[in-house]
Amino acid sequence: MKVFIHQNDNWPNFTWKNDEIVNLLSEARHLQGRLIGKMESLGFDLRNEAQLGTLTLDVLKSSEIEGEYLNSEQVRSSIARKLGMEIAATVESDRNVDGVVEMMLDATQNCFTPLTAQRLFDWHASLFPTGRSGMYKITVADWRKDTTGPMQVVSGAMGKEKVHFQAPDWSLVDKEMNLFLEWFNNSSNLDLVIKAAIAHLWFVTIHPFEDGNGMIARALTDMLLAQSDKTNQRFYSMSAQIRVERKVYYEILEKTQKGNLDITAWIIWFLNCLINTLKSTDSLLIKVLLKAEFCSKYVKTSINERQRVMLNKLLDGFEGKLTSSKWSKIAKCSKDTAIRDINDLIEKDILQKDTAGGRSTSYELRT
Repeated sequence: MKVFIHQNDNWPNFTWKNDEIVNLLSEARHLQGRLIGKMESLGFDLRNEAQLGTLTLDVLKSSEIEGEYLNSEQVRSSIARKLGMEIAATVESDRNVDGVVEMMLDATQNCFTPLTAQRLFDWHASLFPTGRSGMYKITVADWRKDTTGPMQVVSGAMGKEKVHFQAPDWSLVDKEMNLFLEWFNNSSNLDLVIKAAIAHLWFVTIHPFEDGNGMIARALTDMLLAQSDKTNQRFYSMSAQIRVERKVYYEILEKTQKGNLDITAWIIWFLNCLINTLKSTDSLLIKVLLKAEFCSKYVKTSINERQRVMLNKLLDGFEGKLTSSKWSKIAKCSKDTAIRDINDLIEKDILQKDTAGGRSTSYELRT
């Protein structure tokens, strides 16, 4: 019995109904063009700031989809270093953070470079620098071998497992990936947004690696969307929107992989997700512009390094309320020094006491 999409006789000859996707594709393309136009009207520094925020969000959210929560400051610092950007308060980053960043940057900054098996192996090695996924040793920088049985996505208690998906047998992976890579590099007559939707589904269906397939599929999506934007600068994160829609994302993936080769429903979901991504990106642009306006306003104001670090944290979106105790801990100074720093910024009309109150005095930027 043929249960999964890759078992269909005409696999991988996908079909879809153009009349059902044309309006969504047109809207997505319009929003892409509008966003890129807005970003190109900004100065060099502001574009870099927007790109840094977008890439940081992309790495964080793509990892979260897989249940891994990275340190946002490490991710931001790692991206800034690799792009040659100077930012305040850089921190050392762990090897696993650098690995995810390296893969994402190679996918987007080198989006027009052909995709090869060796490049995918390099990405995989960067995701698993110790050769392990958690406690388990895995095959790294090579296609999976299925030494413990078929590659399956399952849920449920032992003995009552539900198989959501079973990938092609490992012996077919090399052939399947050769077909995929040939299509990925040469199907120039296909709209690149539609191509991104197909590539994501196709790669996840093959599931060529023992682990990390979802992360790499989203990197490939970013790569093709960067090609569609005709720029390697990234100003929106589809992974962030997929994280919001994670439940629906897995539901449509499973439904599509258990269906026939008509993937209209998958493409419709993908386009709607992209449209939601592009609409939500306006908030990032607003944040970048507010930060630029703030910095311009106080460019001649004398502040020390601790104050500069803390103000940047507030401008980038400080989690929770800022208190003198948190200032002391983050800036690595005494509480008395933290209070002096805060009071100095209050006198300069940069900070103010949080009007919401609370058990501890907290502070916010003066707007």
